[in-house]
Amino acid sequence: MGVRAQGGSLAPGRVVGDGRYRLLAQFGVDERAAAHLWRARDGQLKRDVALTLLVGDPADAEAARLARRTLERAAHASKFGHGGVARVLDVLSLGSGVTSSEGLLGVVVAEWTKGSDLVDLVAQRPVAPAAAARMVQALAEAVDHAHQNGLVLGLDHPQRLRLTPDGALKLAFPGPLPEATLRDDVKALGAVLYLLLTGRWALPGGPAAIPAAPHAPTGRVIPPRSLVPTVPVELSSLAVRTIEDGGHGGIRTSAAILRVLDQVAEAEERTQLIKAVGEEEAPAEADGTVWTTKKPVKDVARRKKLAFGVTVLVVATVVILAWGGMMLINLFQGESKSSGPNMNVAASSSSATPPPPGQQPPPNQPPPAPTVGAAVKPSAVAVFNPGSKGDSPGRAKNATDGDPGTVWKTDDYDKQLPVLKEGVGLVVTFKDPINLSQIKIDSGSPGSKVEIRTADKKNPKLDETKVVGAGDLAEGESTIALQQPQQGQYFIIWITQLGEDDDGKFVTELKELSFLPAG
Repeated sequence: MGVRAQGGSLAPGRVVGDGRYRLLAQFGVDERAAAHLWRARDGQLKRDVALTLLVGDPADAEAARLARRTLERAAHASKFGHGGVARVLDVLSLGSGVTSSEGLLGVVVAEWTKGSDLVDLVAQRPVAPAAAARMVQALAEAVDHAHQNGLVLGLDHPQRLRLTPDGALKLAFPGPLPEATLRDDVKALGAVLYLLLTGRWALPGGPAAIPAAPHAPTGRVIPPRSLVPTVPVELSSLAVRTIEDGGHGGIRTSAAILRVLDQVAEAEERTQLIKAVGEEEAPAEADGTVWTTKKPVKDVARRKKLAFGVTVLVVATVVILAWGGMMLINLFQGESKSSGPNMNVAASSSSATPPPPGQQPPPNQPPPAPTVGAAVKPSAVAVFNPGSKGDSPGRAKNATDGDPGTVWKTDDYDKQLPVLKEGVGLVVTFKDPINLSQIKIDSGSPGSKVEIRTADKKNPKLDETKVVGAGDLAEGESTIALQQPQQGQYFIIWITQLGEDDDGKFVTELKELSFLPAG
């Protein structure tokens, strides 16, 4: 798990954040900001979280000022969503979740990122260049998206990053340094690429567990290719040009990094294609015959294009033949009308003439939308609020009473979900199981997001339920179709994002719910 530094009285088992978070294991220390990185357990929501603990003396005015700046930046980033960055769930400060006796100046709470330490990954051996490029590409996309929104991520410390199970790098411990800039994020991308390629960190302030990158007498960092000869020239140059501040040809933006990585990926694909073609070649006989026992390469993309082309050709041929056939029929019918009364009688007794080609129905008519039956009224409805109470349980029945004038709504929240709780919703019970296909939701809270979940009992835990549909609520009625009809007796409308009212409060209002079974 990398270096496990101990900071003051911080130790596994200790509770911080006004008694809510129990420390489990330390994952590093960013000494530049006295930021201690921990995995912890949220005692209220029963889930693991990532904590960035800003350690310091509350009496130190300068340290407190810098901590406030980091907390402000982290709070601003809480509205940012991207797969390359762990969601900020909460920000605690002195007097608001943190007491002066804890020895902390603040806490940034983020979702826990499953996977492994980046430090552990490179401690074994450098990463293959192609894999390193893909990892940095995903992280660069997150940086580019954040910079477009005016946010600094602060990923210039390797222990803040983790490798997810699907092989992507993720900023697991958000909380940028007080003076960090957009340029620092870009340099960090170059440093991360350098680290993956060489196992060495090329920026100041790295952890002791990782060797520092060597520098030339001029002060410039030694290119990765000089340390690991198998590193492609393009990636080696990209890392150095991104890290270095001076000189011409430097890279200053994440968008520029993405362009270079795209070019590297294309070159890698061409190389692999050339290798594949070369492997298929075999010696030729004197008469020019080529013998090989290898199976032909399964070019899936080419087969799909060929199949599509053949399909288009077949359809076109059928249409032309049908048109020609109808022209002949019309011709013979025209002749029969002029050949005498007997032929006219025969023609009138035959089947109706097909419509001309211009009136033919489209050959690929989409299937009709699945039909639904009449709405089924649940026998009971209650607030589904795991781990807490409230949110107007006495008004839950208003959402299914058939009267849009009566409503059920959540409490008014100062912060958006899932800062205070993972979500809230309603659980409905039917007298007999139904094969649910759609739910119509009449709401006065646009911007709300909901999931439709199934359960095996009336009062399940959230992790005992299954998501079968999801959607956004508009002003008025919204229809949420399930991924496929679901047979069940208990269904949950689970709100994962609240709407926002005119006073800046977060709240969702449900006027009426209609449950439509498959037809």
